[in-house]
Amino acid sequence: MQTLARPVRDWLWMVLLGVGTAATVLFTLGLLSEAVVFPLMGGLSVLCWALGPRLHDIRPRRPWWLLSAAGFFFLTGVVVRGLLADRPYPLAQLGDAFSVCGFGFFIAAMLTFLNRWGMDRRALLDGLIVCIGAAIASTLLFVLPATAIAGRPLLVSVLAGLYPLLDVVVVLLGVNLAFTTAVRQPAFVLLGGMMVLIFAGDLGYAVIGRGGDVNGPRLMTLPFLLAFTLGGAAPLHPSARALGRATPLPIQAWSPARMAVIGPAVAVPFLLEVLLNHQSPLARWILGVGGAAIVALLLVRASDAVQSHAAAQRRFEHQATHDPLTGLPNRRMLALMVERRLSESGPGDVWMFYLDLDGFKLVNDSWGHPVGDRLITEVGGRLRHALPAQATVARVGGDEFVIVQRCTEPEAMAAARRIMECVERPLLLDGAEGATAEVVVGASMGIVRAERHDTAEALMRDADTAMYRAKEEGRNRWTVFDASMRDAVRERVEIEVALRAAVAQEQLSIEYQPIVDLTTDRPAGAEALVRWQHPVRGWIGPNMFIAVAEDANLISALGAWVLRESVRQLARWRAAGVVDEDFWMSVNVSPRQLGDAGFADRLAVTLAQAGVPAGNLVLEITESVMVEGGELTERLLRRLRDMGVRISVDDFGTGFSALGYLRRHPVTGVKIDQSFVGGLGGCVEDEEIVRAVVAMSSALGLSVVAEGVETTAQRDVLAALGVPLAQGWLWGRAVPPDIFAAAWAVPVPHW
Repeated sequence: MQTLARPVRDWLWMVLLGVGTAATVLFTLGLLSEAVVFPLMGGLSVLCWALGPRLHDIRPRRPWWLLSAAGFFFLTGVVVRGLLADRPYPLAQLGDAFSVCGFGFFIAAMLTFLNRWGMDRRALLDGLIVCIGAAIASTLLFVLPATAIAGRPLLVSVLAGLYPLLDVVVVLLGVNLAFTTAVRQPAFVLLGGMMVLIFAGDLGYAVIGRGGDVNGPRLMTLPFLLAFTLGGAAPLHPSARALGRATPLPIQAWSPARMAVIGPAVAVPFLLEVLLNHQSPLARWILGVGGAAIVALLLVRASDAVQSHAAAQRRFEHQATHDPLTGLPNRRMLALMVERRLSESGPGDVWMFYLDLDGFKLVNDSWGHPVGDRLITEVGGRLRHALPAQATVARVGGDEFVIVQRCTEPEAMAAARRIMECVERPLLLDGAEGATAEVVVGASMGIVRAERHDTAEALMRDADTAMYRAKEEGRNRWTVFDASMRDAVRERVEIEVALRAAVAQEQLSIEYQPIVDLTTDRPAGAEALVRWQHPVRGWIGPNMFIAVAEDANLISALGAWVLRESVRQLARWRAAGVVDEDFWMSVNVSPRQLGDAGFADRLAVTLAQAGVPAGNLVLEITESVMVEGGELTERLLRRLRDMGVRISVDDFGTGFSALGYLRRHPVTGVKIDQSFVGGLGGCVEDEEIVRAVVAMSSALGLSVVAEGVETTAQRDVLAALGVPLAQGWLWGRAVPPDIFAAAWAVPVPHW
C-alpha cells in the first residue's frame, strides 16, 4: 500500500469521509437500508483499521489491529441483531454477544494507546472523578430502572444494564486519553469523535431501555454509522503517526476546559439527590458511596496539586541557584553562601579560589560541545571530591569555577595545589563515533583572602582580577591577589573609558614608519602605527591600549579607522607625487577583524573610494590567525588575496613558525621579529634563524621584511643574508604624515 503516491495517500481519509457522509444521507432519506449501509461502512472501517496504518508507516500497529477486531465484532453484532430481531429469546440476543466482545477489543485498543503514551497519575485521578460521576448517573438513571422491569428474562435485563456500564468505561478511557496528550491532531479528533458517537448511540438505547424497549427506530443507529465513518478515517490521516508517540501535557492543571468536564461529574451526586426523590436504600448507598469517592479523589487530586506545586517551586529554586550541567551552585547561589560564610566566625579566614580552564576552547572546537560539556562535568566532580566537604565549589561561567573555603593560609596553599593537580590530570572522554580522547587542560587561578568588611561581590572581583594576572603571566599557574592589582584594574578601566571616547571621536592619530629597500636605502613602503596622546595621562603606548581595545571589543572599530585613514593617506601621497606607484602601505589587522564576514567587502569599498590599487596594500596578521582561525577566517584571507591585497605574517618566528601553516594559507610575505634582528652581528644563532627564514621564504616565493633594525651592522648583515627590506629606528621612528612626506618624498629628477 505504500506504493501509492503520497498526494493520493494523504487524501484517502477525505474520500472515506465523503463516502460515509453520502451513505449516511442516503440512509437517513430511506434510500439505503440498514442491511446495506452498515456492512458497507463497517467493512470499510474494519479494512482501514487493519491495513490503513501501512499507508503512513504508523507504529505501533497493535491498537489499530485491536480496533479492527472491535469493528468486526460490532459490525457482526449489528448484522446479526438485524437478522434475528424477530426471533424468540434467547436467539434474538445473539447479536449482543458480538457487541460485548466488540467492547472488549475496543477497550483493549484504547488501553494500548494509553500504555504507549504513559498514564499520568493526575490524568487518571481526573478520569476516575468523571467516571464515577458517569457511573452514578448511569446506574441510577438506566441500569437500575432497566434491571427492575418485571416479566422479562434475566439475560435481557443484564444486557440492558451492562451497556451503560461499558459506556462508563469508554468515558473513563476517553477522558484519560484527552487528559494525557497535549496534541490534538486530526487523527486524535476523529478517534475522539468516534467514541463520543458510540456513547451517544448507547445513551439513546439506554433511554428507551428504561421503558423495557430493546429495539428503537431505525434512525437511532445513525451515531453508530457515523462512528464507523470517523473511526475508519483516523488511520488514513497522515497525523495518525503522532498517535504512536507520547506528547504529554507539561502541567496537568485544572484548566477551564478540564473543569468543564470534571465539574458536571462532581455535581452528579448532589443533583440526583435533589431530582430523584424516594430512592431505594440501594440508590442512596450508590449516591453516598459514589459521592464520598468523588470527594476523596478531589482531596487526593488537590493534595497532589499542592505537592506538585511545591516540587515545581523547589525545582525552580534549584534551577535558579544551581548550574544545570554540573549541579554545582551558580553565581547567584555562591554569593549567598559567601555572604553567610563571611558572617560566621570560625578558625582561619575565608579564602576564594577563582579558576579558569586553559585550553577549554581548543577542546570544544576540536571535539565538539558534547565533549566540552563532559569535560566541564568531570572537572566539577574532581573539584568536589578533591576538597573538604565544608568547601563550596561553584560554576560561575562557561569554564570558570569558584571554590570558597575557611582555612589557614598554609591550608589554602595546599588546597590550591590540589586544585591544580586534579585539573591537570589527563581526562579520558568519549568523542563522536566512539572515539576516545585523552584531554589535558590547565588552569589559571586567582586566590584572595577575605578582609574585614569584604562582600561576596568584592571577593569575586578581586579573585577574578588575580586570575587574569595569572593568565597574563603565562597561564597554568595561580596568583594571590594584592591591592596593587586592584589599582591596575582601576587604571585599566579608566583607560578603557577614555579609549572608547577617543575611538568614537577619532582622537587618536596615525604615524608612519618607512620600510626601506636595502639595495637603494629608499622607502618601498610604510607601516601605519596608531598613536594616542591622552589629554591627562599623556603618551600611552600601543602595547597597553591595544590590549585594552582587544578586551573591550573596541579593536574592530579602531582597526577599521586605522585601515581607512591609512589607505586615504596613501592616496593623498600618490596624488601629490610624494610616493611612486609601487609604494605600498602596511597595516596591522586583528584576529577579530578577520572574523568579520563583511571585512573584505568594506575594504574593497575603501580602496575603490580612495583610488588605491589592492596590490598597494599589505595586511599584517599574527601567526595565531593561521593556527586558531576558523573556516570563516580562511575564506576571508583567500578572498583578500583574490582581490589583490597582500598578506604578511607579523613577528614571524615568535609563535608556531611552521612551514605547513605558510603553505596552507594565502600569505605573500613574512616579517622577521626584532628579537632575532637585535643579535645580528654578534649572535650566530640569530643569523642562522634569519638565514633559514630567508631560505624558506625564497622557496615559497614570499617577501621578507626585517623589523627593529637599529644599527648599520644589523643592516649590513641583513643585506648579506639576502633580506631585501627592513624597518627600524636606523631610518627613523614613526612620524606624522607631513613629516614623513618631507623626509621621504620621491626626488624630482633633473634633466
